[in-house]
Amino acid sequence: MVKKYLVTASPSGIIRCMRKVLLVNDEYYHIFGRGVDKRQIFMDARDYARFLQSMEEFNTVEPIGSIFENSFRKRESQLGDGVTKLVEFVCYCLNPNHYHFLMRQIADKGIEKFMHRLCLGYARYFNVKCQRSGSLFQGPFKAVHVDSNEYLLNVSAYVNLNNRVHRLGDGVSKSSWEEYMKKKKDKNGRELCGKEIIISQFKTIAEYKDFAEDALKIMLERKDMEHLLVES
Repeated sequence: MVKKYLVTASPSGIIRCMRKVLLVNDEYYHIFGRGVDKRQIFMDARDYARFLQSMEEFNTVEPIGSIFENSFRKRESQLGDGVTKLVEFVCYCLNPNHYHFLMRQIADKGIEKFMHRLCLGYARYFNVKCQRSGSLFQGPFKAVHVDSNEYLLNVSAYVNLNNRVHRLGDGVSKSSWEEYMKKKKDKNGRELCGKEIIISQFKTIAEYKDFAEDALKIMLERKDMEHLLVES
């Protein structure tokens, strides 16, 4: 049975445990959240770039302070293969007013720590940029335990193609789909996601592409898959 866990965000944007939550190392979770009052949290390409940068830089056991502070340190010492990470991304999708991650927890309380840094840091950036104050994210981020391989594969399809769920079209969202299709790496030739757990189960990238597109179509048609669908 899929278990749902909640973590709450205080009015200041700081995320804390609402109650005792079972987020276990080496287990996979579907993490998602949205803007307060369904507001946009990504207004332009700069916002998407900042969130993606935050996903990378805040994903370390050692605190970095802010991204601004981290820019004064040698990047090689903070990022890359030598960093002990909190979580491993399997796939992600950033839509104008909400986000989805499929991730594996690596370090103790890794998801909780990572989401705290990510949401607090991005909210500070966004509020300064847009000259606003108050919470950016609505209530708790949600986490669903991915407790079977079948579910893992289906969630990967749902997250990678989440812009299609909401009929947002191409170019509006940012997702790891391009990484899976071998079309995107960062400027250092790295990929953000650990895709092997998914891709290794298919003979070719094209085979996974067909699976993901077929799986998404089925999920959108079946009532018993509604637990995967999150209101935008």
